[in-house]
Amino acid sequence: MRRATRAKWGACAVGVALVATACGGGAGAGRSGVVSSSWGDPQNPLEPANTNEVQGGKVLEMLFRGLKRYDPKTGAAENVIADRIETSDSQNFTVTLKPGWTFSNGEKVTAKSFVDAWNYGALLSSKQKNAAFFQYIDGFAQVHPDGGSPRAKTLSGLVVKDDRTFTVKLNQKFSSWPDTLGYSAFMPLPQAFFRHHDDWIRKPVGNGPYLVDSYEKGSVLRMRKWGKYPGDDPARNGGIDLRVYTDNNTAYTDLQAGNLDLVDDIPAAQLKHVKADLGGRYINQPAGIIQTLTFPMYDKRWQRPGTEKVRRGISMAIDRDQITQEIFERTRTPATDWTSPVLGADGGYKPGLCGDACVFDAAKAKQLIKEGGGIPGGRMTLTYNADTGSHKDWIDATCNSINKSLGDDNACVGNPVGTFADFRNKITAKRMPGPFRAGWQMDYPLIQNFLQPLYYTNASSNDGKFSNRAFDKLVNEANAATDTGQAVAKFQTAEKILAQQMPAIPLWYQNGSGGYSDRISKVSLNPFSVPVYSEIKVN
Repeated sequence: MRRATRAKWGACAVGVALVATACGGGAGAGRSGVVSSSWGDPQNPLEPANTNEVQGGKVLEMLFRGLKRYDPKTGAAENVIADRIETSDSQNFTVTLKPGWTFSNGEKVTAKSFVDAWNYGALLSSKQKNAAFFQYIDGFAQVHPDGGSPRAKTLSGLVVKDDRTFTVKLNQKFSSWPDTLGYSAFMPLPQAFFRHHDDWIRKPVGNGPYLVDSYEKGSVLRMRKWGKYPGDDPARNGGIDLRVYTDNNTAYTDLQAGNLDLVDDIPAAQLKHVKADLGGRYINQPAGIIQTLTFPMYDKRWQRPGTEKVRRGISMAIDRDQITQEIFERTRTPATDWTSPVLGADGGYKPGLCGDACVFDAAKAKQLIKEGGGIPGGRMTLTYNADTGSHKDWIDATCNSINKSLGDDNACVGNPVGTFADFRNKITAKRMPGPFRAGWQMDYPLIQNFLQPLYYTNASSNDGKFSNRAFDKLVNEANAATDTGQAVAKFQTAEKILAQQMPAIPLWYQNGSGGYSDRISKVSLNPFSVPVYSEIKVN
């Protein structure tokens, strides 16, 4: 979703009036049955194939249903609109839809709804952030070439057979491809999206349990229950008001004051007393999230021979145990690979794959950095977005650990960027002066999702622009494997290349956290750490 540098949010945006519809006025004022929750404006319009970060992803989860959905408790990919997805060779698939599904504007959800949406998402001229998710469908190179203009407007691998059936031909075997189809990029779109695109962007129309009522950018997005939702998981509340905050400490204060029902990210500064504040209304559970420091591999200073030793040395200079204990009150676990324990062994998680490079060793760190020619320029900045109020402490602690390990108080310093949007724009423009804060919240519970989007050459969320032919080859082989065990083993071998090259330093696995008011109940987080909004009840 995510995606590469996803952000959690809190407190009212600067310049937004504290009114009943935004951040004050009492939790129940004029919104019977409606839940208020902290949120942040998404980076891009809410097009399914153009949303690759958490805030927009939360909305798409409420607004759309696709072929599959990830079970909010287990994360397993389960059929929703798909009646069945069949293949005899892991390359050619026939998708059959269940009858009775419609969009909230009355349009039927048909095979064409999916095929048109996927063709739009893949087409280069559509400029969709998630276009790479369609790269395994035959014809992608023609609609989304590496250079020049598209040579086709539709994917040759997609064919509508009738209203409820379409076929998909992939350009290579990909045995686990059906399990990726719960991700938001693969959602269907109504014809209204194409015929009246600007109107749709202002007020998106989907087929999920909620409707968009109104959206005041920088203030609040109001979602309301869709009474005619055809799925078996209808909303158990009247709607969700997603209120924009830029400081999660303020969101937490609003929660305590009764002006907000739900905060889905507890600020680090509040962790010491959150249990006393909220009691049983505090949620802390494992999630498919990893935090890293990503290097700008497009910067020639990080491309010179030997800098892989510098990167590995920097990793070894970070005392993850101390930081997770003192800053995060054990709501983070030191990372020893590039995935998440949520995957389990069958899903590809294997502790220790990072090897010694993820083990704190100040002496070895100093030695490796010296052997690699030293930190480029003698000083390194760690860039992060400052608007949430939750990153400064751990960035400072990380720099302090590096500086202490190297015996140099100026080796590392934090580099705050005002807002998440500015931070993301600098990343997209390849303007990072050094390593930068990155986080990954899984889109679907497969090891492939933790590796390919982030480190495969030119992948959609490869913000550091790492490129390694051997890594790419192993990923391709893993995707082609028809045996799940063989595929996982290939991906884990690819991880060993990351351990040697260290394009991103694994820091810690993150728990999902949240807190809620006594006005609501049945609150839980899914394995992606996103609230299961439709299950929440207003007391």
